[in-house]
Amino acid sequence: MQRRDFLGILGGAAAAWPLGVRAQQPEQMRHIGVLVGLASSANDPIADGFLRPFRDAMLQAGWIEGKNIRIDYRFGGALADLAKTNASAAELVALQPEVIYTQGLPATLAVHRETKTVPIVFTQVADPVGFGLVDSLGRPGGNVTGFVVWDLSIGGKWMQLLRELVPDVTHVGILYNPHTAPYAPPLIASAKAAAGNVQVIESHSHDDSEMEATLSSLSKEPHGGLLVIPEPFTNAHRDQIIAQCARFGLPALNPLIGAVKRGALISYTFAFDELIRQPISYIDRILKGESPKDLPVQAPTKYELAINLKTAKALGLTVPPMLLTRADEVLE
Repeated sequence: MQRRDFLGILGGAAAAWPLGVRAQQPEQMRHIGVLVGLASSANDPIADGFLRPFRDAMLQAGWIEGKNIRIDYRFGGALADLAKTNASAAELVALQPEVIYTQGLPATLAVHRETKTVPIVFTQVADPVGFGLVDSLGRPGGNVTGFVVWDLSIGGKWMQLLRELVPDVTHVGILYNPHTAPYAPPLIASAKAAAGNVQVIESHSHDDSEMEATLSSLSKEPHGGLLVIPEPFTNAHRDQIIAQCARFGLPALNPLIGAVKRGALISYTFAFDELIRQPISYIDRILKGESPKDLPVQAPTKYELAINLKTAKALGLTVPPMLLTRADEVLE
């Protein structure tokens, strides 16, 4: 066989080889956006707490930043900075990512106002149906799906735990700002259903002075208690609420992120890292061709109970041993 004939045969065979055999082509670079709604910048400790489990979960799903995935980050600013949140949402949508991952209700609403076509996966949203983000939890129906912050029946669990820790409690205030927590009614309803003979007092607060007056009033009669509803106002005033409860000797269940570490008595809420990681499975599935309208909204699968023994001692409370054994975190 002539050399040129052999090379011709070899060349023809090579043309028929699979593309991956002929040459290793670079992976396709995909593109997503992330709006961290509860942080002001990448240097914010809240941003670090969010991005660390997010990046870890993306890596576990096979998405390597800079190799096969481009990620554009934006931030919502201070907890009540809706102007920056809206501007960041508009910037992300203008970059035309394939999916946008949002943290919190304001960020999710802001992105949803900007696009009805780019898939949105949210986390830490309380009532997506009530806010018009999805048609139903089981069949979202549009371009939005994700993971709710907790089941709205959790208000009953909060009341149960507070009564267990403070068995002689006779009246409990539920602190929130009705303008920033429109999802509060079902939480309050479930708390009332678990209250038994305990009086439940809705305690609306719109500013620092009103909050101080509310907590002072609750503490004037003995055997009072407090439940704090997580929402933009109470989140922004977390440390003030903790300080005022200590000042007035008011036992409070405070499920705001980091509250027990900052001195709150007791907390029961979603496991933060897990709630950030869970939506990555949806981002992965959407990048692989699935539609958000067919991915049901899910609730957290893990909740954590934390107790601050130092605060309990300062309030003159003895934590029941059974409650201690159930706690995921006990601060001495």
